[in-house]
Amino acid sequence: MRKLLLALCAFQAAAQVNGVVVNQTTGQPQPNATVTLTRMGGDGGLQPAGETRTGPDGKFSFAEPLQGPTLIRAAYNSVTYSRMLPPGTPGTNLTLDVYESSKNAGNAKVSKHMILFEPAGSEMSVNETFIYANEGKTTWADPANGTLKFYLPPGASKLQVNGTAPGGMPIAAATSKAGQPNVYKADFPVKPGETRFDLTYAFPYKTGDQYEGKVVTQDENTYLIVPSGVTLKAENVRDMGVEPRTQAHIFALDRNSYNIQLTGAEIAPPGETQPQQEQDSGPQITPILPRIYTQTKLILPLAFGILALGFVMLYRKEAHGRS
Repeated sequence: MRKLLLALCAFQAAAQVNGVVVNQTTGQPQPNATVTLTRMGGDGGLQPAGETRTGPDGKFSFAEPLQGPTLIRAAYNSVTYSRMLPPGTPGTNLTLDVYESSKNAGNAKVSKHMILFEPAGSEMSVNETFIYANEGKTTWADPANGTLKFYLPPGASKLQVNGTAPGGMPIAAATSKAGQPNVYKADFPVKPGETRFDLTYAFPYKTGDQYEGKVVTQDENTYLIVPSGVTLKAENVRDMGVEPRTQAHIFALDRNSYNIQLTGAEIAPPGETQPQQEQDSGPQITPILPRIYTQTKLILPLAFGILALGFVMLYRKEAHGRS
């Protein structure tokens, strides 16, 4: 009898992973959704740990107990919704949210678009960030036409595009030509909440030359940014000042195209040197790690600085009124 009680206690300690998938568009449990478990392996890679489907009541259950960091995913209407379960997180009575999908953008829109120009030597790296705000209850998913369209200047190379779902991690987004000259599309679902696209590319740089670009999305706010040591001159832009921590200079773009003149080169922080840029012959799409992830000391403070631009603008307006 004692052995039986010990066995029951051990079984309870290794409790099943279970929960319910809820369709937040309808507000009802979602039947027939595919739910998968993925664990972090000893080599740092992801390893499948189980797959099941929800029942008529939207519920699911796995016999496998939680062991280390676990990713649980629910696939519905060809869109995957993920939730990370860190060690120590209860694995029972979980709730996974899914949404109905639509090929129409609906409430999804670009709330911020940031373009960072980083010249170094004879090559310039350009990092663009699009932040989509989807305040609705429907996921925008359109594999044929893409959810993001962007302009790639002639002569650009080393294109990499990553998408980050609400609460998720950056993953590569599939890109292809959109049928217009120098315009590309990215296939990545825009779920309710905030979805972020980060893209990077490079092209030859010569100080004092003119550079042209276009904005093909309907952006509420577009900003052109240059790091310390680089001067930007252009018409139809508003000087927003310098971000205090990084000393990056920020300009608001008032049109859907720009023609800018850049002079100078990025000044490396003390103790750091500029990385040597590789030369590239001709346009191509190459999966490389974008500098937006390798230069976090610049990009992360800059991103937070951009998010605070509304406060900065209000402060400057009040200061001007007092003067």
